[in-house]
Amino acid sequence: MTEDDTSVAFGGSAAAARSMELLWGTKPPPSRGRKPGMSVDRIVAAAIEVADAEGLDGLSMRRVADALGVGTMSLYRYVPSKAELQDLMLDTVMGEDLPLDLGTGGWRAGLERLARISLDGYLKHPWLLRTSLTRGAMGPNQAAALDAVLRALDGIGLTGGERMAVVQLVTGYAQGVARQLVDSTRAQQRTGLSDEQFWTELAPLLDGRLTAERFPALTELWHKEEFDWVDPFDFGLRRVLDGVETLVDSRKVGS
Repeated sequence: MTEDDTSVAFGGSAAAARSMELLWGTKPPPSRGRKPGMSVDRIVAAAIEVADAEGLDGLSMRRVADALGVGTMSLYRYVPSKAELQDLMLDTVMGEDLPLDLGTGGWRAGLERLARISLDGYLKHPWLLRTSLTRGAMGPNQAAALDAVLRALDGIGLTGGERMAVVQLVTGYAQGVARQLVDSTRAQQRTGLSDEQFWTELAPLLDGRLTAERFPALTELWHKEEFDWVDPFDFGLRRVLDGVETLVDSRKVGS
């Protein structure tokens, strides 16, 4: 399978238990055979650089060891396997940019910041699109991020389950847009054509095939000289938040 056609849920119960020790700092450091200057944080940073450049399919313990200039076996003294390493990578990038004061300016502003930060994170680390936030071990950064969002939604009339569903709705929306943008970037890299160049070349091929009789709405739009483009991410995000706001307002009326 390739990076485009599979998702990754890291580890199982045993791997999750080992990951939790590493994530929360309860695993004792290796006492023998330690390489000077080596640490879990350094290994994770190198792994993130590899995944950013080569995707998860290019990530391996050997590849990370090569990036660090050490033997592969030396990594296992710090991180038991690739499953735990990926859990650590996920939690590390979760702690990069998310502010812990998402409630500032109100819940809607907080959710908008969450969506934009999520989108930026996926674009910065495209391999995140293959990760599972619901099946991996939860580390301190992921816990802090979720806590910040839930606090921003506290007191607006939603149940606990509804607040969790709102978080999934907003982050899922950002993930979907990010997937489209990443796919577009990969297509450009594969073909050497930007989106604008692609449509410029395709336009003459479509012109003779779109007729008002067969495709009236599409033909009218296609031949419109001045097209009022909108930012699809902003437009969709506003509609998502409008829906949440309608629910919140309905709870105020019923209270």
